[in-house]
Amino acid sequence: MKIVLAGAGDVGFHLAELLVYENQDIVLIDTNQEVLDYAATHLDVLTLHGDATSIDVLEQAEVSDAKLVLAVTTSEKTNLMVAILAKKMGAKQTIARVDNSEYLEEAQKLMFKELGVDSLISPRKLGAEEIYRLVKQCSFTDIFEFENGKINLVGITIDNYSPLVNKKISELELANSTLTPIPIAILRGHSTIIPRGDTIIHRNDHIYFITRKDNIHMVESIVGKKKVKVRNVMIIGGTDMAVATAKRLENEYNVTLIEQDKECCKAFADVLDNSLIINGNYSNIDLLEEEGLSGMDAFIALTGNSETNIIASLTAKNHGVYKTIAQVENKEYVHISQNIGVDTLINKKLIAANNIFRYVRKGRIEALTSLQGVEAEIIEFVVHKDNQLTKKPLKDLHFPETALIGGVIRGEESLIPNGDFQLQKDDKVIVFALPKAISKLEELFR
Repeated sequence: MKIVLAGAGDVGFHLAELLVYENQDIVLIDTNQEVLDYAATHLDVLTLHGDATSIDVLEQAEVSDAKLVLAVTTSEKTNLMVAILAKKMGAKQTIARVDNSEYLEEAQKLMFKELGVDSLISPRKLGAEEIYRLVKQCSFTDIFEFENGKINLVGITIDNYSPLVNKKISELELANSTLTPIPIAILRGHSTIIPRGDTIIHRNDHIYFITRKDNIHMVESIVGKKKVKVRNVMIIGGTDMAVATAKRLENEYNVTLIEQDKECCKAFADVLDNSLIINGNYSNIDLLEEEGLSGMDAFIALTGNSETNIIASLTAKNHGVYKTIAQVENKEYVHISQNIGVDTLINKKLIAANNIFRYVRKGRIEALTSLQGVEAEIIEFVVHKDNQLTKKPLKDLHFPETALIGGVIRGEESLIPNGDFQLQKDDKVIVFALPKAISKLEELFR
């Protein structure tokens, strides 16, 4: 598949990394020769220096032959123009990165589709939605929803007091039914483990469970976490992400937002209706304490500085805040959250890149995500015809050893399958897979 990527920044580079692993034919366009040189020395891609809104540059990239054009520069106007031009020049599918929330309204999306932009992706909106989910289910460090929440994937850390420490997976009190949460992955340090019956759970393991939405509470019970209800949330930072998150949370929680720039606070006051906005230095711990840090249930650090966000979150944890979330710009930081004491580190650009990446997969794929620090993917395939997948129970399918079916959505039903479960046509199947299993899975579900 020929794919043209406009923008070699964090989103573009991460996408290129994912795509190269898939042996895709990639052309990477950017106006910055330095970032192109870096990409050329680290990735097997063709780089093209120039303005992606130039018809001449798009012709050099052979955009007319492209199955997919991804416009992910830092300028949404550039991205929209690239997508529109590429579509007119013959590209099969176009995706543009945007920040303006108005563009994401249904009427506007339809208008852009008529112009040639097939899909719009907003890193800011995706990041705010992820934070909202993490606050709503605050025992968990990760939450991903499939089919509008019919099935959920949740991540949770095994602390010193968990009854699971030193137990085998086979010893967990899990009923053998299609309703019970099941563990599908363990992150131990930097190693990813697919849990089998004889896998022993260690202290500080990070376990991912697949569960029906109405059974999320069972995961907390199994792991030994008490349910904490979040009421008070403190956000620090004057970024677009901070105001988008406050806007998403303020109607359900008591939100306090602290920013040191007075003009920024005035701008926030115009768009936030129910948040308390404090003008002050968020690096001043005395100020945070005066504004109620110790009485907060969740602390979200969304300044433009990754290190500030991490240190502030660790400080909040030290003051008894139950849930801490820090935004980081360096994607390498995302892998270390469970090891340093911050509950969740998020990178909105990685969230956006993973969201875009599902458009590249072969077969019928509805959704795709990757987990922080885990060298694997969660893919939602569709069984689109009667074949070997529908003729045998799961235990007889010769499924790759490095993959595991975690859940099945059948119509309005959400099912957690066991070995005797048999797939049917039109089932949506959620699969956890290590990289070497993905090509085999794509063949199975093709």
